[in-house]
Amino acid sequence: MSKVTSKNQLQGKEIERDYLDEAVHGYNLRTAMEEAARCVLCYDAPCSKGCPSNTRPADFIRSIRFRNLKGAAAIIREANALGGCTAKVCPYDRMCEEACSRTGIDRPIQIGRLQAFAVAMEREYNMDVLKAPKADKEKVACIGSGPASLTVAQRLALGGYQVTIFEEFDKAGGVLTYGIIPPRLPQDVVDYDIKKIKDLGVEFVMNTKVGRDVTIEQLKEKGYKAFFIGTGLWKSKEVDVKGTELQGVTYAVDFLKKARSANGDWKIDGEVIVIGGGDVAMDCAATAKLLGAERVTIVYRRTIQEAPADIAELEYVQALGVSIFTKFKPQEIVGENGKVTGLIAEGTDDFSQLKLKANHIIFAIGQDAEDMNKIAPVELNPNGTIACDINKGFTNIDGIFAAGDIVNGGKTVNEAVAAGKAVAESIIKYLTKKEGVN
Repeated sequence: MSKVTSKNQLQGKEIERDYLDEAVHGYNLRTAMEEAARCVLCYDAPCSKGCPSNTRPADFIRSIRFRNLKGAAAIIREANALGGCTAKVCPYDRMCEEACSRTGIDRPIQIGRLQAFAVAMEREYNMDVLKAPKADKEKVACIGSGPASLTVAQRLALGGYQVTIFEEFDKAGGVLTYGIIPPRLPQDVVDYDIKKIKDLGVEFVMNTKVGRDVTIEQLKEKGYKAFFIGTGLWKSKEVDVKGTELQGVTYAVDFLKKARSANGDWKIDGEVIVIGGGDVAMDCAATAKLLGAERVTIVYRRTIQEAPADIAELEYVQALGVSIFTKFKPQEIVGENGKVTGLIAEGTDDFSQLKLKANHIIFAIGQDAEDMNKIAPVELNPNGTIACDINKGFTNIDGIFAAGDIVNGGKTVNEAVAAGKAVAESIIKYLTKKEGVN
């Protein structure tokens, strides 16, 4: 398989980056021990309070510090089904690391990298830190295989329930597999977290879309007693800009999915413009650059300070040589013979104008929900997400629960894990109560 690489100038040296290369390399035993030794071992650790999924960083850092690597891995895996993935993509600087007591001394402990190290050790030494009991309780169906569904499945499997995940695509992981670039989240990390869930007895049924290939009623006939909807957001937001019908205009979801599916074997020629200022926009820009685009430009309607993208992602794309124009919004996409040739953007000051050549224009301005009523007649919010108790996951239909992006409109992987843990408890209580009634 051919691989496309991107070269750019950084601090006077020419560097080469590959689409499949990880952007931030992990710790080895020595560097991990040195970093863990910086921890001041707070009695009432604020870092643990700053973690939405309660992955307990204070505890696993203490274990690493005293060379109990299996203990560290066990703490993470018990608390977080996606310990490997969240170690790579969680915005630590706004969560646990921001709360770190060490911040007031010099700099916070690198919690994410220590978590990634512990999971890497779990994998390297084939540690078996979790065991599921015999699956002799009720059957539960999880619809979608993204972060929330994977978390629900793990928690239920540990409780002895028979869990099956139904996934529309041919690979599990949802946004982890199809929506985040390999430099941020290598596929082998995703696959390993999923493997640990499969090892607990969770069954995966791929290329099966509930509501199209099978219905909830049919699944009930097969003995399923509860259902979890964690389908995520896969419908691109519509844009009202002249020229979106031109060849070369695409949307972030489709672009990133195609790139991940090609596994680096895709050459992008010419000049690329990405519209947006979030992490997804940064992923699109980095992907285009790493797959060979001659020039990549981000156009964003607000200031760089207002951009929702993580600062590390902004720095990464800038290191790749991506230009960023702020306070401009698309006015018109221009083309010839049905193909994109450029973009005209107007300044938010109602005076400035920007004209850029382009062969490809990618809109990364967010995703919407598909029609959830094709799965079940659940109550929806005005934006199409599922209306339910966001902390417990109860929908208006008995036995159907939901969480993740399809409920909250799109947040972090760590927050999806936290929601999945909470909803798994609701499902267990629901099934336990129902069994008692029967």
